[in-house]
Amino acid sequence: MPIFRNAQFEISIAKPSGLPPPSGAEIAFAGRSNAGKSSAINTLAGHVRLAFVSKTPGRTQLINFFRLNSGALLVDLPGYGYAAVPEKVRREWQGLIEHYLRKRESLIGLVLIMDSRHPLTPLDRQMIDWFAPSGRPMHVLLTKSDKLSRGAASAALQDVRRQLAPLGPQVTVQLFSSLKKTGVEDAERVIGGWLGLAGADAGQEAPSADRAEEGQIKTPDQGSSRG
Repeated sequence: MPIFRNAQFEISIAKPSGLPPPSGAEIAFAGRSNAGKSSAINTLAGHVRLAFVSKTPGRTQLINFFRLNSGALLVDLPGYGYAAVPEKVRREWQGLIEHYLRKRESLIGLVLIMDSRHPLTPLDRQMIDWFAPSGRPMHVLLTKSDKLSRGAASAALQDVRRQLAPLGPQVTVQLFSSLKKTGVEDAERVIGGWLGLAGADAGQEAPSADRAEEGQIKTPDQGSSRG
């Protein structure tokens, strides 16, 4: 189910006042600079340059909207947390992201990108705190999982699930690698559920690499501790 294939650029905005009128369900992608957000978007879209990938983190300074075949919109939010960006610019980006996550009525779900080697930074938690009160679904992609051993990747996955367990089924978590192209189908199944696409399951936890190979896909209640 290639949800993001053939995505077409629609508009970029730099200020909340520039947000276009809602014209379809919106799925936002957010992540700390250098966590691999642009690479993840390009991998899901099957496009090498849909989202700008820079060797200098912090270059994405706008909210970019891309129209999907389904009529929904992929919304690429500015990367956050890169220290070399001037403080004034960081504050502007923060205000733009916060306004969008808190106020945008057409936003139906958030894909939060985290480096699997350094997940749940204070800024990642800030994104969660802004978005979680909406009650809308959030899917965490633990990127660059190819840089971890199999055991370390599995441990990172389980630890993030454990820490986010208090949010219940609102949050799902999976491993992802843009380099190895792993986790694409899992992400499409979860996000497709948000859009009500055939063959998708909105309530099903994306499987870990181990469980995907074994064919053992568990629900959120089975796949993580609820304390």
